[in-house]
Amino acid sequence: MRKLIKNPAFRWMTILAIIAFILLLPRKILNWRYAAQIYDPHTAPSRWLAIVFGAGLRSDGIPSTVLADRVEAAVDLYHQGRVSKLLMSGFANQSYDEPGAMRALALDLGVPNEDILIDRGGSRTYETCRRAKELLHADQVLLISQDFHLPRALIICQALGIDAIGVRADQRSYHTLAYSFWSLREIPATLVAIWDSFINSWLTKKPLPPS
Repeated sequence: MRKLIKNPAFRWMTILAIIAFILLLPRKILNWRYAAQIYDPHTAPSRWLAIVFGAGLRSDGIPSTVLADRVEAAVDLYHQGRVSKLLMSGFANQSYDEPGAMRALALDLGVPNEDILIDRGGSRTYETCRRAKELLHADQVLLISQDFHLPRALIICQALGIDAIGVRADQRSYHTLAYSFWSLREIPATLVAIWDSFINSWLTKKPLPPS
């Protein structure tokens, strides 16, 4: 056993295992903590507002598969009468407009323009939730996203004082490589969400610009 412990390869493997455990543990805890607050679209409770998070556009400006599923899940909720307004929030600049592409898809799916709200300042999950709270006074909302993203969105909303319910938008099977990328991305993103929830949400008091 002593020889094994002194073995450099064994020590490096142990260190890497400990680091992996530390990185993965917060994500596992959030998944467990918020599992009861995540619903399928046909069982979700009613709220006045559904927040749809950006998830990238294709090179032709069309929503990615992940983003299209989020918009379609939100539209389903709208047509079921479970929400009356959809907030499309994401990143935008002169050549890239996530919320605009999301609105175009929702319009194609039959949602009236007056029931679609746009936030082009939602560059990340924390900003989307914060802006919804401070600009729209959104205290009770549905969060529309995939299973891999919803737990960290829920902890952020809880820290901001938003009564939020997650609605999973996993409408289809995703390409293995793409889904692996999104899932791996959640590991550091979860750590950032915890920082935002317990520190940044208390420190950030600057006024918000309009969307």
